[in-house]
Amino acid sequence: MNAVEIEQAITDLAEQPFDPAAFPYAFLEAFGNKATTIKRLRAGASNKSDLGGILQTNNIHILTCDTGLVTQTLAALKASPATNKAKAKFILATDGADFEAEDLTSGQTVACAFKDFPDHFGFFLPLAGISTVRQISENAFDIRATSRLNRLYVELLKDNPEWGTAERRHDMNKLMARLIFCFFAEDTDIFMGKGRFTETIAQMSERDASNAHEVIATLFRAMNTQREERAAAGIPRWAAEFPYVNGALFSGSDEVPRFSRIARSYLLHVGGLEWTKINPDIFGSMIQAIAEDEERGELGMHYTSVPNILKVLNPLFLDELRTKLEEAGGNPRVLLNLRKRMARIRVFDPACGSGNFLVIAYKEMRAIEAEINKRRGEPDRTSGIPLTNFRGIELRDFPAEIARLALVIAEYQCDVLYRGQKLALAEFLPLRNENWITCGNALRLDWLSICPPTGTGVKLQGDDLFETPLDQAEIDFENEGGETYICGNPPYLGSRAQTKSQKEDLLSVAGQYTNSSGVLDYVAGWFIKAAEYGKAAKSSAAFVATNSICQGQQVPALWPIVFASDHEIIFAHTSFKWANLASHNAGVTVVIVAISKQSGRSRRLFSTLNNGESLATEVDNINPYLAPSRNVFVIARSSHVAGLDALDRGSAPTDDGAFFFDQSGYAVAVSGSSEVAAVLHRAVGGADFIRGNTRWIMKIEKDDLKSEVVSAFAQPILDRVSAFRAASKKKATQQYANRSFEFPEDRHFAGRKLFVPQLMSEGRDYVTCGLLEDDCLVLAPHFQAPANELHVLALISSRLHAVWVEAVCGKLETRIRYSNTLGWNTFPVPTLTEKNKADLTRCAEDILLAREHHFPATIADLYHPDTMPADLRAAHDRNDEVLERIYIGRRFKNDTERLEKLFDLYTKMTAAADKAPTKKSVAKRAVARRRA
Repeated sequence: MNAVEIEQAITDLAEQPFDPAAFPYAFLEAFGNKATTIKRLRAGASNKSDLGGILQTNNIHILTCDTGLVTQTLAALKASPATNKAKAKFILATDGADFEAEDLTSGQTVACAFKDFPDHFGFFLPLAGISTVRQISENAFDIRATSRLNRLYVELLKDNPEWGTAERRHDMNKLMARLIFCFFAEDTDIFMGKGRFTETIAQMSERDASNAHEVIATLFRAMNTQREERAAAGIPRWAAEFPYVNGALFSGSDEVPRFSRIARSYLLHVGGLEWTKINPDIFGSMIQAIAEDEERGELGMHYTSVPNILKVLNPLFLDELRTKLEEAGGNPRVLLNLRKRMARIRVFDPACGSGNFLVIAYKEMRAIEAEINKRRGEPDRTSGIPLTNFRGIELRDFPAEIARLALVIAEYQCDVLYRGQKLALAEFLPLRNENWITCGNALRLDWLSICPPTGTGVKLQGDDLFETPLDQAEIDFENEGGETYICGNPPYLGSRAQTKSQKEDLLSVAGQYTNSSGVLDYVAGWFIKAAEYGKAAKSSAAFVATNSICQGQQVPALWPIVFASDHEIIFAHTSFKWANLASHNAGVTVVIVAISKQSGRSRRLFSTLNNGESLATEVDNINPYLAPSRNVFVIARSSHVAGLDALDRGSAPTDDGAFFFDQSGYAVAVSGSSEVAAVLHRAVGGADFIRGNTRWIMKIEKDDLKSEVVSAFAQPILDRVSAFRAASKKKATQQYANRSFEFPEDRHFAGRKLFVPQLMSEGRDYVTCGLLEDDCLVLAPHFQAPANELHVLALISSRLHAVWVEAVCGKLETRIRYSNTLGWNTFPVPTLTEKNKADLTRCAEDILLAREHHFPATIADLYHPDTMPADLRAAHDRNDEVLERIYIGRRFKNDTERLEKLFDLYTKMTAAADKAPTKKSVAKRAVARRRA
């Protein structure tokens, strides 16, 4: 269950008659506990309570009680030995009139009337495995409002299916935007009387809702008509008292879908919520899911935490503004200059969605401005920060208009907070007509026309939700000049996930610079557009992006384009989870990268510590792999940069599985036949090596078929393989149909082998290299090399190598994708003495012996980060210490320092290799000397 579904379930529970015996089970069911779990609790099998209540291990202890005994009951729950033994996170007591609970981890408590406990549902979200942040716990209203609006939306579509078609989606979205504004306005005295909009609908519409659509349409028409024109327009007196809103919000059609009795009830319920609690930076990102059919199933999972967004905005420009404020102290002239500078700042999000980044940037800037006004003795001064300086582009019309609406609400809330409600109300209406959030494709639009570097106006590229005409007048910035900060969280979309049109979008942006646009993630287009923008404007840009744009083949495809425009990386945040409100706080692994031509700025590299805090380091340069080193582009090589043995891919049989045998099949095949046993080899792929699976594969030579025993065994298998290959659509495969005993990719060799799997879990600290016996056959796409020198295993198994591979090889989802040409052949290794090799060989042997000591534990078992055996970890630590002393004479402090050294060494080694004379150049010089 997601947060919205949970909120609805406990709201329904609070509205039912209180049943003390059933309540604990219903409460747990509302938080997603399965029927089988509830059944076991009812039967007592898993109920650990010692007080006659319900105690779920590692979760909650609930006890209902007689009237007036709630506080004492909660104290008894807290003192209960069973509560402590079962490691309960929460305790809850209620008598059906009062409700009290405590989070035993944080010590936070809830005490309210029973009917109001759904207001605190965010407090209990951890019961459903949903990790919460403070903003959600404190602003549970936003989820409640989203839940109610979604029910209204779905009910209206049920009775008005034509409003759900593509042709009417625009009108339906416009209705929702208007209703949201009205609910907010009626609870904040903008409509001169709390609850006035909802009460008017309740009074003027029939209980069967037969005229509800007419009442609402009349109110909308009134808000779009100036007071002096209302009599002529036939606005009835009951609607004429509502203010003129304008702002294009109520212009155009005032048609409203018909309401059923249920839909009317839902609308009145939504209006009955306390809309003063709306938090626009949270609400906007959630409400947009209502209007998107494909997203409604994920309703309540679209919240992006404010702390995450501030990881972008703070180092981009907010930290500097706060520093300038601190330096200004009480100096009125310096404070005035800072205020003037802020009034000229433009914040531009070219993938703005429902406006989270813009709203938060606006609110943070208003807080700084309010402090300036306070220090200058001007607390009531009108804000000099215009909303139109907060520009955005969004592909879909509804989120674009929600972004504009969220900014309007944020402006009013800031005015109330910093100037008082009286002044805020006096200046709020009518709204401005301009729409400064553009609806369109950001990769196809000219950003300079939407957020121009000077006061030049912007002309909208298309129609919008509020019927803004195509020939709308250009919108001038209110304040000339100033810097522009570009930010946001664009769509990521790896190359395989992109649609044809998205690939064309990316080609239109990157195609003029590179032939490799096909390998780029979609988000790369925003970095290229930002770099182009920065050529003409004083700007800095910071985007959230998939970490893959700073790994593997995307680095040499993207970053030379950015650097060629004289931009540099001014700050970056290394990989972390960009979490949402999904269960278990799931999220994608991302980086934050900021670019600018303003090279005078210091460079900061942020990383996330184990406790979730960010560590900032001042560095001289940040390269495209997000390492504090010079800019370098690691290119795949056919040979090792230090002359070490190369890794090769394994063999590919292309057999549709016909050559493979499991353990039982192998036992039958080899029973009584040493000749058959000789053509069966232990097959090793990634899962076989990591999870200890046992498979066998047939590999024969043509001469092996001269044996009647082998031929009788193999021929039926070869016939199946031949038929499979002949039916293939690939000509290269078809060519092997008549040579079915051959592998199309045959790289097998006799002797011990080093083995490296292609894919590895990102949770492991090391590349899990292994040693295979003579008869093993390595399968592609995994890697092998003759085990001539065991010190190579020590190199591959080191933390240094793991860090290098993580940086340069790229990932599949979040798993590390190993590459022999890019990960191993580029790995910089200093010249090793014979003693170095001997020391590393002993380290490799110790690692192998430690693994063997825990047989039959698998690699997956041994290298789990939480349960790695102490002796194995110690063996790796010794290996790391020996190797790192070879590199710098001591242990590295952290992975950042490891990468810095590796990139420095790589640069020197490749430069030396480039200067080294090739056989061809030596021959040319020899010929030239003879001719001389």
